[in-house]
Amino acid sequence: MELLGLYHYWVFAILLMIGFYAVIAKLNLVKKLIGLSLFQSAVFLLYITMGKVELGTAPIFSDSGSGIFSNPLPQVLILTAIVVGISTTALGLGIVVRIKEEYGSIEEDEIQEIDRR
Repeated sequence: MELLGLYHYWVFAILLMIGFYAVIAKLNLVKKLIGLSLFQSAVFLLYITMGKVELGTAPIFSDSGSGIFSNPLPQVLILTAIVVGISTTALGLGIVVRIKEEYGSIEEDEIQEIDRR
């Protein structure tokens, strides 16, 4: 039963592998970007769940405080990573639009075939 108590690690691993599979195996560039986004989300989930402390509270000191605090640093870092992830996805989509205009396709194998000619 102890393995079921760590379900968030299983969710992390499954999301990570699905994202990795999409980046490696899919030929459509938009699907690759979705896979990259899933991969990033899995890493965000891992960092956020690692920051959770059992019976921990916000790090605000008071007279009635329990003395056990959750570390806010993982959440702060993930907020920055989310902004970077959104920017990366937006840039990737912009590049895909430009590739579609230039080659007429967003399938990787078709683009490589056009380049070989």
